[in-house]
Amino acid sequence: MPKIGISICNLQFEICNSTQEYLTRWAYFFLRRNSYPMISIVIPVFNEQDSLVVLHDELMRVAQSASLTMEILFVDDGSTDSSWNVIRELADRYPDVHGICFRRNFGKAAALSAGFLAARGEVILTLDADLQDDPAEIPNFLNKLNEGYDVVSGWKKKRLDPWHKTWPSWVFNGIVSWLTGVRLHDHNCGMKCYRAKVFREVRLYGELHRFIPVLAAARGFKVAELAINHREREFGYSKYGIRRFVKGFLDLLTVKFLTGFDQRPQHLLGSIGLFSFLAGNLGMFYLAVTWCLRLFDETWFPELHKRPLLTYSVAAMLMGAQLMAIGFLAELITAYLAKDQESYSVKERALGTRQDDSENVT
Repeated sequence: MPKIGISICNLQFEICNSTQEYLTRWAYFFLRRNSYPMISIVIPVFNEQDSLVVLHDELMRVAQSASLTMEILFVDDGSTDSSWNVIRELADRYPDVHGICFRRNFGKAAALSAGFLAARGEVILTLDADLQDDPAEIPNFLNKLNEGYDVVSGWKKKRLDPWHKTWPSWVFNGIVSWLTGVRLHDHNCGMKCYRAKVFREVRLYGELHRFIPVLAAARGFKVAELAINHREREFGYSKYGIRRFVKGFLDLLTVKFLTGFDQRPQHLLGSIGLFSFLAGNLGMFYLAVTWCLRLFDETWFPELHKRPLLTYSVAAMLMGAQLMAIGFLAELITAYLAKDQESYSVKERALGTRQDDSENVT
């Protein structure tokens, strides 16, 4: 009888040990879920199988040490390695980990958009999965956000990358800051923090993810910058090459147009077209005058068909007319689509008590 009692006690002890970690994880999840507010960590993933577990462990340590309520969303952008298998294992083991898997590689902007759509937190933080972004910086981002900002962009002040990546990035960031007026040292930094309300007004497509602070600032949101710790890559390889910078400059032109003339495209296209049309008309007027003068003396000016100015003037008139016509079409499209999108951004509302309502109160 004593042996049976000892065996039952040992069995109960083994059951407790085997389920302790599982129960602790779920209890910790439910306790944290009730805290306020929740932070959604959105991580785009492309062939980063070796770093995902390490990254998750670092995020969990930050969440526990800073008492943060956190959900982690891994978005697999068509990885060809075992990244999705690792994400599924993490989601099975931890209730605060979620995964989204694309059928193929759609790009980082698409991965971030899917993560933003699935995020439930009032604060959304993005970082890359290559471990170069330090999760220990998350509390600093939150503190900066609490100073009254809506977007906080990371700045890799001491960047541990080769020169052929840092120098083009330095030039690119300078041009972006100059053209857009949003003065940031590192527009390309993948570690950024946002209030969720930003993405109710800022829509991503193409490769515009690096310009979210610019698009947010155009809507009136307050943008700040925070110097962060940048670490060397431990696993995998860089996914970016020279094509990234070529696409970046083309996207910059798109962002400049969207932020400056999205509601008034004729102001840009029409202005260029009108200038070109007027220049062409001035050239034609000058040629007409010289043609009349040539009637008195043919040696004063060459024949019209031998003068390059005739070709340039006709081309300028045609280009100007086409640009103004395109501007009118763009205005028609903008007027049609503006029915579904407001041209302003509301920060907050103050609802006072109307007089007729107050009279009904007894």
